[in-house]
Amino acid sequence: MRSNQLKEKYIEFFKSKKHKEISNFSLIPQNDPTVLFTTAGMHPLVPYLLGQKHPSGKRLVNVQKCLRTGDIDEVGNDIHLTFFEMLGNWGLGDYWKEDAINWSFEFLTDKKWLNLPVDRLGVSVFAGDKDSPKDEESVKIWKDNGIFEKRIAYLGKKDNWWGPAGQTGPCGPCTEMFYWAGKGDAPERFDPTDSNWIEIWNDVFMQYNKDIEGKYSELKQKNVDTGMGTERIIMILEGKNSIYETSNFVPIVEKIKQLAGFDKVNEVEEISVRKIADHVRAATFLINDGVAPSNADQGYVLRRLIRTAIRHGRILGISQKNLCGEISKEIIKIYSKNYPGLKEKRKKILDELDIEETKFEQTLEKGLKKFKEMTKNRKISGKNAFLLFQSYGFPLEIVRELAEENGVKVDVKGFERELKKHQEISRTSTKGKFGSGLADQSEEVTKLHTATHLLHSALKKVLKEDIEQRGSNITSERLRFDFNFDRKLTEEEIKKVEETINDWIKKDIVVKMDEMTISEAKKAGAIGLFEYSGKVSVYSIGKISKEICTGPHVKNTKEIGKFEIVKEKSSSAGVRRIKAILS
Repeated sequence: MRSNQLKEKYIEFFKSKKHKEISNFSLIPQNDPTVLFTTAGMHPLVPYLLGQKHPSGKRLVNVQKCLRTGDIDEVGNDIHLTFFEMLGNWGLGDYWKEDAINWSFEFLTDKKWLNLPVDRLGVSVFAGDKDSPKDEESVKIWKDNGIFEKRIAYLGKKDNWWGPAGQTGPCGPCTEMFYWAGKGDAPERFDPTDSNWIEIWNDVFMQYNKDIEGKYSELKQKNVDTGMGTERIIMILEGKNSIYETSNFVPIVEKIKQLAGFDKVNEVEEISVRKIADHVRAATFLINDGVAPSNADQGYVLRRLIRTAIRHGRILGISQKNLCGEISKEIIKIYSKNYPGLKEKRKKILDELDIEETKFEQTLEKGLKKFKEMTKNRKISGKNAFLLFQSYGFPLEIVRELAEENGVKVDVKGFERELKKHQEISRTSTKGKFGSGLADQSEEVTKLHTATHLLHSALKKVLKEDIEQRGSNITSERLRFDFNFDRKLTEEEIKKVEETINDWIKKDIVVKMDEMTISEAKKAGAIGLFEYSGKVSVYSIGKISKEICTGPHVKNTKEIGKFEIVKEKSSSAGVRRIKAILS
């Protein structure tokens, strides 16, 4: 079964269970301050998991593009990726464990759907602790479906508890489904530590809210949140031993081998091929969603992905210029049907990859030479690691990778101290900490969030119409807004933006929310992503602003207060950043 067929079947199945298909959201979280990227389908749905009414109802389904860097060091083995597509369905205060588990089992095993043999399935459930009891309810439901006791593993919070995404928020126990991908019959007993058991699906039962003190309380609205990785299940359905052998990856892998001049590769070369395939695929989708390479935040991760791919191209002996661009062309070709934005932004994607590759190539040889000089005592100090980063464009991860290959130690903590000294980065992406979106849904955050809509429109009016948001972070004290622009704003422009926004605020304009289909929102001129179908919330501020959004808003602009820009600076190449407050 091909990837597109799987996605179509999944949507069809849950539509038959009265679910409505919803949009595939950007990889850049809009209203979640706890994550660097959209790492799961639930992130764009946090307001609805907390009780806000969703325009499409209580039963939702979609295919969500996700990006995770937590397992980036594992990329190259058979099952790990940074970018992937997640099949997900949600019950918002609607159905509970019995329906969720029964439907998961039906989709996996019924002949009409995936027809996987039951005797190759194993499941895990929450073992219970001081915060929540053992999940006997899920155990009973699995047994009723024919899963024997020996195929059920009882695991703790580390493995069978999901969330919250940050320090606080909705969370709860989960039950995971595994498939025996090893040779021969599956063992009688399910052992989750055996790598032949591949995790394919996770049903999360969000029944608690964790507060800032670490206490768990029952949610008024209990939710079901499930997720199944497209690439992993396709590997099983196509009978392959690795994700990289599946139909979507074959053209990408073959292109890399062609550029390297190989028909076959050894084990070491295979790792490089896989890293290039994964990293360029992730980079292509990140650029499509508005990320530009930089030394901070999401841009840093993008730079790391591109430059690591280039280095592994060198390991394979590829001398081809525009290596990433050539591979990206294959990726765009494969995914444009589901993601038309890739085709529309093809030139932008290829240009960004080319620019970044050219920058890195200019310093790569010098950097490798410098690395050899630094490693004579088998150790790289924090200062030297930072020098490689700042002067030669080597992300810390490349330095660590090179060091490991050469049996050298790196002073990572020293590097981080140097980074803090030299740059105004409050949270480093090497530690996975980044604020994007809303800190909470307080009154001040709500005012500032609505103000970002006005800021977006004012920038379009004062600077140019094709201004697009490249990221935002809103706390109760200030807003931060990134947008595409290639130069510093003049004092007159900043003043004009401020005056425009404050004039709008004084006009007491009503903020209105309408529920629309994606098609209707597009026709109405709303700003947003238009991939996939389903209903969305569109917030209009008179005729000034119209955006697809899930966050909280004031009812009238007079509630916002006086808008003041306190800083305007560069965020990354071609991207500016504005910080503003309300008074």
